[in-house]
Amino acid sequence: MPSLKEIKGRIASVNSTRKITSAMKMVASSKLHHAQVAIENMLPYSSMLEHILKTFLASEADANTVYNIVRPVKRVALVVYSSNSSLCGGFNANVIKMMQQAIDEYQYLGKENIVVYPIGRKVAEKVTKLGLQSGGNFIALADKPNAQGCIDIAVELGRKFRLGEFDRIELIYHHFKSAGSQILTRKTFYPIDIQSELEADHERDLTSIAATKESVEYLRQRDKQQTRHEQVAAKPLNDNFIVEPSMDEVLGKLIPKLAHLMLYTALLDSVASEHAARMVAMQTATDNADELLRELRLQYNKSRQQAITSELLDIVGGTVNN
Repeated sequence: MPSLKEIKGRIASVNSTRKITSAMKMVASSKLHHAQVAIENMLPYSSMLEHILKTFLASEADANTVYNIVRPVKRVALVVYSSNSSLCGGFNANVIKMMQQAIDEYQYLGKENIVVYPIGRKVAEKVTKLGLQSGGNFIALADKPNAQGCIDIAVELGRKFRLGEFDRIELIYHHFKSAGSQILTRKTFYPIDIQSELEADHERDLTSIAATKESVEYLRQRDKQQTRHEQVAAKPLNDNFIVEPSMDEVLGKLIPKLAHLMLYTALLDSVASEHAARMVAMQTATDNADELLRELRLQYNKSRQQAITSELLDIVGGTVNN
């Protein structure tokens, strides 16, 4: 059995760790709030632009562009989003696992034909460890999201896809729905996936930082009602577009803009998901520390009582002998 001094030292150590996890939880909660505000400001414009462009490409027979042509895959690029630091639960492990699954699917191409654009230190280290070809160093982008960095990546990817250097480009990131729900997502970047517009999830609970049974049940019932309504009255695509000044010029502006916004929205999604995952992980660690402290204090009190009883027995026994 450990001594009183050892138990007391363990209590001090756990209490110190608890202060750290509690502070990290509050910091993550504050950063999550700012990340939610950024997504709220960005999402309406990004979603509407994606909806307009994909609906336009689906309904106009003459809207042909090199960016929505599906060709045999000979060389692929993966844009993978992770964090630069750990202590966020299974956030990075899940992203790396999905990246590994995607690499296994394209294994027949050979490692030299798989290029990974790692946004975040954790996935960059994994890419180096696996011996894969990296598209660049984007560690700073994960800590400080900015639109210009995403524009530079989008321009490079668009140029290489247009020239045939890449036949398929995919995004792997966490899709932020609420503080208690981050969905690991694998999304096609190029060629433009028109079919996904009909299956896209446009609902997000961006204002809540708590996941409750009532909120989850509300979202589930709302999704069922939407599905039932869509089955009863499905709306056809609007096929009466007026293109001004010309179709080529409109597509030449909209497609690069959509690419920039897709990368930037995925980055904001990943950053918000990271802070949410870290907040939950630190809250769980704090709760575990509280439980451990309770057990250690109980053990300390028992050991102390046992030591006092033993001393009393020694004193009483010595008195009787004398």
